Amino acid sequence: MGREFRAFLRRGDVVTLAIAVVIGVAFAALITSFVEDLLTPLIAAIGGETDFSQLTFTINDSQFFYGQFVNAVIAFVIVVAVVFFLVIVPMNRLMRRYEREEHAAVPEYATLTAASADELQRGVNAKAQDGWRVVSTSDGPGSREVTAVLIREWRPGQPGLSPPPGS
Repeated sequence: MGREFRAFLRRGDVVTLAIAVVIGVAFAALITSFVEDLLTPLIAAIGGETDFSQLTFTINDSQFFYGQFVNAVIAFVIVVAVVFFLVIVPMNRLMRRYEREEHAAVPEYATLTAASADELQRGVNAKAQDGWRVVSTSDGPGSREVTAVLIREWRPGQPGLSPPPGS
């Protein structure tokens, strides 16, 4: 059991997650300090208060510290904005680029052999209706047969074409 636990800890996922948590906690502390020590005192000074975090209101002798809550909300919004612009937006761009590459054309090749050029032309015309086009033609040995190499580019989601085998 101890060996399995050590193997689990040595996996890159656990170490990466631990590092992410430590950096996240440090980042949250940094943002909280920025909000409480710099941003909200500046907002409070503009509003005529000295300490924004001490702003309160009282109802039936109960005191509500809404200034601290506003500090927490501002810190949360800043953290979410940083995560969105530094993690989510770049990740979405990367995923869109990956999807474009994933949907690139997949070439499929085929050969068509016939006894005569006319017979080959009929076969090529039939294949052309399915999206095939001729890449090259050649005469067989002794000119008894004619061969054409065909190609078809298939894209995922392309109407009218079936995917090549194995894709």
